[in-house]
Amino acid sequence: MTTSIPSVPAPRRARLGAVSLILAASLIGTGSLAQAREGDAQAILKSMTDYVGSQTSIEFSFDSSIEVITPELEKIQFTNSGGALLSRPDKLRAHRTGGYADVELVFDGQTVSVLGKSRNVYAQFDGPESVDALIEALRAGQGIALPGADLLLTNAYAVLTDGILEAKHIGRGIIDGVECEHLAFRNRDTDWQLWVEVGERPIPRKLVITSKTLNSAPQYTLQVKDWKTGVTPAADAFAFTPPKDAQKLEAHELIDLDELPPDAATGDDQ
Repeated sequence: MTTSIPSVPAPRRARLGAVSLILAASLIGTGSLAQAREGDAQAILKSMTDYVGSQTSIEFSFDSSIEVITPELEKIQFTNSGGALLSRPDKLRAHRTGGYADVELVFDGQTVSVLGKSRNVYAQFDGPESVDALIEALRAGQGIALPGADLLLTNAYAVLTDGILEAKHIGRGIIDGVECEHLAFRNRDTDWQLWVEVGERPIPRKLVITSKTLNSAPQYTLQVKDWKTGVTPAADAFAFTPPKDAQKLEAHELIDLDELPPDAATGDDQ
């Protein structure tokens, strides 16, 4: 049986031809567009890190979530909320509340105090010379990931771009009613996305980190709210007094800084 090919009316052929030309032009320019968007992504990231790093005092609140993959490949999400007050170079007060822990950290420039409110326990240890150094010390000494803390570092651009394999400026999006630049980056072990507020104060509004080394690619999400700069901290903003009857622990005994319950199961590596 012979099948005839239907003819296309002339006006439609003209429209199809125009579409083909547009597609061809876009394909020809794909390489230069990708390079421009990569340059845009890094430039926007640099403007954000320069702006945040130059602020002497910052106060904000946040919501965060972290996903866990069970041995049965079920994805479970744990959520937290908190806030922080930072006064550069060496003072920080931060708290985080979730379903499994209520934690406060205070650094007065000399001593780091960590309070596990849900257990009424606390620990103290000598602090380093700066908040930047404290973040690194908590990671190295306490094994705490603090994935969103890199956004606050004075050298954040160097830290965030270390190991980047690919950068993209996806376009624009809306976070909490605020227009933001949407950036995407790829490292060897993770993909991460960042939304940066458009305008005179390029602050981070949202961060999503996707692990590529675990089954089902679990994600960590941080959404920043109520960002304020130029804050004048109260005289006692970084003072710490342990609650009555609170038990003092050694620093390595205080595990409540984790965002997961102690028995949370994780998936196997790929």
